[in-house]
Amino acid sequence: MNRERPLDDLTARARIRDAALAQFAEHGVKAARLQDIARAAGVSVGLVQHHYGTKDGLRDACDSYVLEQLVQRAKDEEANPDPGGLAALYEGGELMVRYLARALADGSPAAEAFFAGAMRVTEKFLTATWPDRFPEGSAKARDAAAVMSAMHAGTIVLHPYLSRRMGVDVLAREHATAIGTAMAEVYAAMGDFARSEAGRHLTEEHGDD
Repeated sequence: MNRERPLDDLTARARIRDAALAQFAEHGVKAARLQDIARAAGVSVGLVQHHYGTKDGLRDACDSYVLEQLVQRAKDEEANPDPGGLAALYEGGELMVRYLARALADGSPAAEAFFAGAMRVTEKFLTATWPDRFPEGSAKARDAAAVMSAMHAGTIVLHPYLSRRMGVDVLAREHATAIGTAMAEVYAAMGDFARSEAGRHLTEEHGDD
């Protein structure tokens, strides 16, 4: 796991937090051990406990840190909504993306906040781009935003499978556009399908209104 910053650029407290982010992302909160977090941070277990108390306290600190990053990103996204912009997550650091991937699978306040924010941005995008199809405040816009957000978040959760299939680590910063590029191709193809006779028939069957 690559670090975002050299060890000597961080305070002990921040080193512990970043080491915990990495360990939680890789192993999950339950399987991660304070001893391994301390070793990765270059400190003693006692210092970890001094700063954060228990593993649950450390997990809460990690969630708070990630939430802070997500809130800032959400403010930026509100002005220019981009529901397919997975690469924008890397502005907070690759480590945060990996932590989110695990948090989305395991469940956490940070994951809940991320998904809620993703739905808000996606709904705004849908209603602004296709106001007749997705009227503002409608259940149709809400449901479409929820499903679209789940589709995109699912690619982060399933990153090990995607990485094996695509031949690159899709959560590595240097491959930050891999998922988005493939997703754009899928959407382009689905647009062609929707305009075909089979696509129109399917839409009519499900009562497009």
